Amino acid sequence: MQQVLKELFEVGIEAVNPYLAVKMALERHQDEIKSYKNVVVIGLGKAACAMGKAAQEVLEITDGLAVTKYKHAYPLDKIKVFEAGHPVPDENGVRATEMALKIVDKYAHAQTVFICLISGGGSALFIAPYDGLNLEEKQTITQLLLNSGANIYELNAVRKHLSKVKGGRLAERMYPARIISLILSDVIGDKLDVIASGPTAPDESTYQDAWNILERYQLVPQVPVSIKEVLIKGQRGIFPETLKPQSPVFKRVTNSIIGSNRSALQAIKQEAQNRGFKAQIISAELQGEAKEVGKRLARLALKTQAQLENNSLCLISGGETTVTVKGNGLGGRNMELGLAFAMEIAGKKGIWLLSAGSDGTDGPTDAAGAIVDGETTVKAKKMGIDPKVYLENNDSYNFFKKVGGLLITGPTGTNVMDIQIMIIKPIIE
Repeated sequence: MQQVLKELFEVGIEAVNPYLAVKMALERHQDEIKSYKNVVVIGLGKAACAMGKAAQEVLEITDGLAVTKYKHAYPLDKIKVFEAGHPVPDENGVRATEMALKIVDKYAHAQTVFICLISGGGSALFIAPYDGLNLEEKQTITQLLLNSGANIYELNAVRKHLSKVKGGRLAERMYPARIISLILSDVIGDKLDVIASGPTAPDESTYQDAWNILERYQLVPQVPVSIKEVLIKGQRGIFPETLKPQSPVFKRVTNSIIGSNRSALQAIKQEAQNRGFKAQIISAELQGEAKEVGKRLARLALKTQAQLENNSLCLISGGETTVTVKGNGLGGRNMELGLAFAMEIAGKKGIWLLSAGSDGTDGPTDAAGAIVDGETTVKAKKMGIDPKVYLENNDSYNFFKKVGGLLITGPTGTNVMDIQIMIIKPIIE
């Protein structure tokens, strides 16, 4: 059954193949693109290389640059490729973004079309701190928000107001050029202003919102003084807001979502049905504390199993949970969700769960996630390993490394949040 889960996951990933999605999208725009003197590609995010590869095969590119996460890069013929830090930004991200902005400034006129290839991870990878801020301060605020359990909407609302490229500011820098942004969504609701912090999209959030988020998570005392100064000056109107929908810049911009979590879940559902399962998508908007979501899914699985009469059932979900880090272990939200799920179904037969990041990475580890069943924690206890201790220490990776269950796929080249697949068989007396 573990092999079946892996194969279903692979079907979902292939359904959101960014290379194919970009090729199809660019073919629709080809006639318009040919009417411009310069075609410049700017790619940012975990899928930047796959998206860039498609662009260089379809277009006559004048210039281009892509920045992606370490171990997600490969060389492209017509586009310069850089690797950088994620989820916490680093010096390579700053350098790559500076080079990208030099290209943008060179071609920001009416004879240019910019093809922006945007995917999840772009917020950390495409990094240009606002005037008066430095990289270390951006790293501090990012880490504080990640550890606090803030969701991606909240995290990016803060980041947008501390950046020269987020919240529509990249589009402003490119103006009056034409901008076609092809976007792989990694956020719940596919909100353009949240994906990679919306570099070419109008922003609904404000400096006040960013400040409120810091207060909500009681982070204000820990935030660097310079960041507080930017947010306070922004609230007073001394610094300009991020770009809002009425900005004339957006008359020259087309933002298109070319792949999403729901696309992957639909493909998994179809494949599960082809294999004889009853299949149902229960949510594409899972969010909340990872271990609590794991418990909820386990209770649903147990309740569902008690009512099953004959056919095995495949329940599919997706979204993005969060982890409030309290321990000093190693893990990720999918492994933490999986461990909590496994503890809840301990000793039960006929229930399996795969939970994994669609990009092939879960937290700062080499694993995409984990596969668990009713034997996972039973086996652990026989080995003298207490699952509760590992869960409380946010050390799910080392738990699964010792007990078994790690799902290691390597970088998938795409990124549409997380995927959970449950297989539930009827109880046989």
